[in-house]
Amino acid sequence: MSLLGIDVGTTGCKVIAFREDGEILAQAYGEYPLIHPQPGWSELDSNVVWENVSYGIREVAAQTKSDPIEAISVASQGEAVTPVWGNCDVLANAITTFDSRTTGICDEILQGISPIEVMQITGMPPSDIHTLAKLVWIQRNDPALYKEVWKFFGFEDFINFRLGVQPVVDYSLAARTMAFDIIDKCWSERMLGLANVDVSILPDTVPSGTVIGEIGTKVSGELNLPRGVVVVAGGHDQPCGALGAGIIRGGEVMDATGTVECIAPAFPEPVANQQMIDGNFSCYPHVVEGLYVTLGFVSSGGVVLRWFRDTLAQAELVEAEASGRDVYDILLDDIPDTPGTVMLLPHFTGSGTPHLDLGSKGAIVGLSLSTTKGELVKAILEGISYEIKQNLTMLEAAGVEINEIRAIGGGAKSEKWLQLKADMFGKKVIVLDISEGVCLGTAILAGTAIGKYNSIEEAVGLLVKPQKTYYPRKDISQAYDEKLKTYQQIYPALRDINDQL
Repeated sequence: MSLLGIDVGTTGCKVIAFREDGEILAQAYGEYPLIHPQPGWSELDSNVVWENVSYGIREVAAQTKSDPIEAISVASQGEAVTPVWGNCDVLANAITTFDSRTTGICDEILQGISPIEVMQITGMPPSDIHTLAKLVWIQRNDPALYKEVWKFFGFEDFINFRLGVQPVVDYSLAARTMAFDIIDKCWSERMLGLANVDVSILPDTVPSGTVIGEIGTKVSGELNLPRGVVVVAGGHDQPCGALGAGIIRGGEVMDATGTVECIAPAFPEPVANQQMIDGNFSCYPHVVEGLYVTLGFVSSGGVVLRWFRDTLAQAELVEAEASGRDVYDILLDDIPDTPGTVMLLPHFTGSGTPHLDLGSKGAIVGLSLSTTKGELVKAILEGISYEIKQNLTMLEAAGVEINEIRAIGGGAKSEKWLQLKADMFGKKVIVLDISEGVCLGTAILAGTAIGKYNSIEEAVGLLVKPQKTYYPRKDISQAYDEKLKTYQQIYPALRDINDQL
C-alpha cells in the first residue's frame, strides 16, 4: 500500500506516491502558467491547476497498482484564493500571493485595529498579500461575482473538494488569510467584521492530519484510484516541508536551500510581538499539533549561484562537461576556508525578510585586483547565509528558541556550504537526504491519520534519517559574528542609491 502526497505550488504541482518506509514509488510533475492580465497582477486558472493535479494522480496511480494508494493529503501555496460556485464551477481566476492590486487595502483595515492586535489574533504581520485583502478587492471591484460566490477556496481545500470530499481547510493554510484566530483555532469574527466578510463564504477549518472523507466511486474511477481512498487534511507548503524535514519539536529549524532559501523554525507557544512585526515574521499553527512555525527567507538564494555559473563560469562549465563532475562542485573547490573579505548582498530579486524590499538590488563590495573567482563564490555563499543569520538573530531576540538547523535542498549537497552555515549560525547543522520534503510531510500526515504510523514522531523516526552533523568552529563563528556587523550596514547604505537607480 502507498501514500500520496500532493504539492500545489505557484507554477507547478508535484504528485508523489511513497511506500510506508518512505521510498518513492512513482511521481509526476505538471506546470501551469501565471497569468498577468494587468501589470502587477498575478493569477492562476484553477481549472488548469486541477487538470495538472488530476493528470498527476492518474499517472502515479497507474504506476502503483501493486502498491495501491490508501490515503491522499495536499499541501499548497498560501494566500491564493479561488471563487467557486456550489457545484465547484470556478467563477474567476485565483489571485495569487504577490499580486499588487490589493495595495493599500491593509492600511484601510488598520484604521479599525492596531498592527499588534492583528498579529496577536492572526499571527500575521499586517500585509496586502494576505487573502483577506483580496476578498475586499473582489467585493469592491466585482460585486456581482462576489454575490455569486458560494465559497472562496485556497488550493488545498479546492483540490480536496474536487476530490469529492468535504470542503475544509487546515489551520496552517487558513492562517495565511490574515482572518484566522491562531489561539482559538477558528475564523476571527473581528477580522472578518473589519473586512465586511461573512464567515459562511469560507470553508470550515480542521487540524492538519484530520481525516476528511473517502473519495467516491465516480471520482475514483476518473482518477484511476482504488475504491475507499481516504483524504487527509494537509497544510501550507512550508510547514509541510518542515514536517518532511523532521521538524517536530520546538527549537528545530528547517533550512531549505533552492532558488529561494527559506527557514521554518518550530516553537511550542505563540510568539506574536512587535519584534516579530518588525521582522515581517509570521506565527501560525504548524501541521504538527501543539507547535507553531514562522518563516524567514532570502528571495534570491541558490539562484544567485546559478547566475554566477551562467554569467562568469564558462570555463568551469566546459570542465564539468569534460570531466562529468557537477559544475557547482568545481566552483566550490577553490573557495577559502576562512571568512571572506569580499561581501555580496544577494538582493538580485529584491530582499526577503526582514526588510521585504522588492526594490533592493544586489551588490558586491570589497573588490580589488587580487580578488579571485573562488572569493566571489565564497561571497555568494556567505551573503545568502548572512541574510539567514540576520533572520535567526532577530527571531531569537523576539523569543523564538533555535537549537539546531536541519538542512535540505540543493545547498545541502555541499559540505563546504554546510560547514559555513554551522560556523556562521553558531548552531549545529544536520544534513538530511530528502529531496521531496513537502510531499513527504503530507505523506506522513496521511499515513499517521489512517494508522500506518502510531504517531508523527514514529513516522519521522522511520522516514527522516540524518546523514551528517556539522558543528560550529568557535574561532570562525566569532569572526563571522564580527563580520555580520559590517554586512548589516550594506543594505541601508545602498537603499537610497538603489531607489535612484
